[in-house]
Amino acid sequence: MTEDGNPDPGWYFCMKHNTVEHGDICRAADRLGPYPDEATASRALEIARERTEAADKADREWEEG
Repeated sequence: MTEDGNPDPGWYFCMKHNTVEHGDICRAADRLGPYPDEATASRALEIARERTEAADKADREWEEG
């Protein structure tokens, strides 16, 4: 059980080891997440890339007025 009472510690993607982890295994600075399940955590880099592209597009549109 986690500190907030949640029985599931969540799924993370460790960027140092390029692996999916369940719970607090590696240090927080090396992880992306938490994600709701293992499959989503395994897509962490793809999700981050999609979010960055969307933010970059929004920035360009805002700058262009």
